[in-house]
Amino acid sequence: MTSLFPMFMKLEGRQVLVVGAGNVGEQKIDGLLGTGARLRVVALEASAAVREWACQGKIELDLRPYTNDDLHGAFLVVVATASRTLNERIYHEAQRLGVLCNVVDVPDLCDFFYPSVVRRGDLQIAVSTAGQSPSLAQKIRQQLEKQFGPGYGTWVSELGETRKQILASDLDKEQKLELLHSLASREAFEAALATHHELATELTGQGETA
Repeated sequence: MTSLFPMFMKLEGRQVLVVGAGNVGEQKIDGLLGTGARLRVVALEASAAVREWACQGKIELDLRPYTNDDLHGAFLVVVATASRTLNERIYHEAQRLGVLCNVVDVPDLCDFFYPSVVRRGDLQIAVSTAGQSPSLAQKIRQQLEKQFGPGYGTWVSELGETRKQILASDLDKEQKLELLHSLASREAFEAALATHHELATELTGQGETA
């Protein structure tokens, strides 16, 4: 197998089709909800959560059998059915139309794979084994979750604002790069975390006094 190209993709405004809305399909839909994609789900049956998302207008839900016409206009499709025959049919039709396809847990019917992801606000760390061992990817993700705690979400957001100020400053290019690198260090993160802790302690103390 050739090497995969790792990337983070913008799906906002694009049409994404999900075929299957059981427990597995629900997980895949849940992961797509925050992307801004136009989600259309086709399934014979749907979980309670999927039905609720449809009622809330977050997705378009068609409770009926899949047809090849469902792929028309789709940017990518995620297939979560228990039928190998249907999975292959959708994959080959997607290939013909140039639609990216992922058949859950069937690596040979995938154009892309779902990585195991650590999310800390805008910071995302994705781990993939190209479908060879999702269990290993999950274990590595768990290790990374311990290494990169929740505090990184706030810190990354603050770094983004500080970066804008530095880039807009009158410093020369080398000074800007040096400052940006120093701000992204482990020591800078720990210092920011300590500052947040001190502020939280002060606010708690003020509340208790009041």
